[in-house]
Amino acid sequence: MMDRAEFLELDHRDPLAEVRDRFKLEEGLVYLDGNSLGAMPRATPRRVAEVVEREWGRGLIGSWEGAGWLEAPERLGDKVGRLIGAQPGEVLVSDSTSVNLYKLVSAGLEMRPGRDVVLTERSNFPTDLYIAGGVAAHRPKVDLRIVDREDLAAALTDQVAVLLMTHVDYLTGYIHDAERLTRAAHQAGVVVVWDLSHSAGAVPVDLGAWGADLATGCTYKYLCGGPGSPAYIYVAAGLQEQAMSPLRGWFGHARPFDFDSRYEPAAGVRRFLAGTPPVLALAGLESALDLWLEVDMAAARQKSTALTEAFIKLVSQRCPAAAVLSPLDPERRGSQVSLRYPGAEAAIAAMAARGVVGDFRPPDAMRFGFSALYTRFVDVWDAVDVLVEVIGAAD
Repeated sequence: MMDRAEFLELDHRDPLAEVRDRFKLEEGLVYLDGNSLGAMPRATPRRVAEVVEREWGRGLIGSWEGAGWLEAPERLGDKVGRLIGAQPGEVLVSDSTSVNLYKLVSAGLEMRPGRDVVLTERSNFPTDLYIAGGVAAHRPKVDLRIVDREDLAAALTDQVAVLLMTHVDYLTGYIHDAERLTRAAHQAGVVVVWDLSHSAGAVPVDLGAWGADLATGCTYKYLCGGPGSPAYIYVAAGLQEQAMSPLRGWFGHARPFDFDSRYEPAAGVRRFLAGTPPVLALAGLESALDLWLEVDMAAARQKSTALTEAFIKLVSQRCPAAAVLSPLDPERRGSQVSLRYPGAEAAIAAMAARGVVGDFRPPDAMRFGFSALYTRFVDVWDAVDVLVEVIGAAD
């Protein structure tokens, strides 16, 4: 049986241990909810204050050009791209994940005239289902087809225009084989839209190697961009001249400051911009991305896998009343562990009262997210200690 001293020693040997000091975390708090909202980098308040006081406060409208506000969606997009295997010019930071999903599913349908099905899986994140259903509702001939995970391959028929998938399942942390699914979809002539909200900053993502078409994801979870920070949108370079956003905003115009009444889409991925960029939110996000770009992504994945493995082992040994809902194979598991327990909601509340923050998903799931940048190994031990206190130890 392991003890707490062994976990402290793992922290002592952790090559990413010093990165935790660059986040603002209260002493004594075990924060395991970064899969819902990431912790705040210490650099973020300073950067946002600089934008407010100097760039907006003194530079005023001149900061659109003088401080680089105009180029921010593309500049930050390229930074995100380095974390998800994209090339420069393939990613923008823009809007929310939901809005971007609407853009991408609509674009995929337009790219496959004569096909009228959007295919997805039953366990997909509810918002993804809502958005896809909304797209279908406004297109009388389009059908949203929802199947079980094991039936996806057989459902890729010549009627399907778009396959909409979330790479890492929000509830269990299950990782889809994105390269295999993308290849199978392409063999059937299907455009694939990937939701990477639980992937970027958590597990390896290589859109180029996958042969990915279109993707989006949020930045406020593992990427630590802040509550409601803008999402990103990816369009593969080879598709950028045929993929069209249904939201024709002025920032997506080829010459936005001509104020031409006729819409002409910008070249490349910039045509997927819509309204004016949220400069203050972008500033907070950029400080987090700059921190991520200093991190060895392979080391981050190695650490998060070790954290989740240790958590599963301790729970299985000390608290078997909580059944592990996440995949036991680390290659198929994201940076979270979900447990099934009949009193999950009350247990999560009781743990939070004792300084361990996870989250509850109905009907009976407790989710715990492990960020390689600020979660310590000793946090794993302390979290299981509290879990045992709340729901009971092994007999």
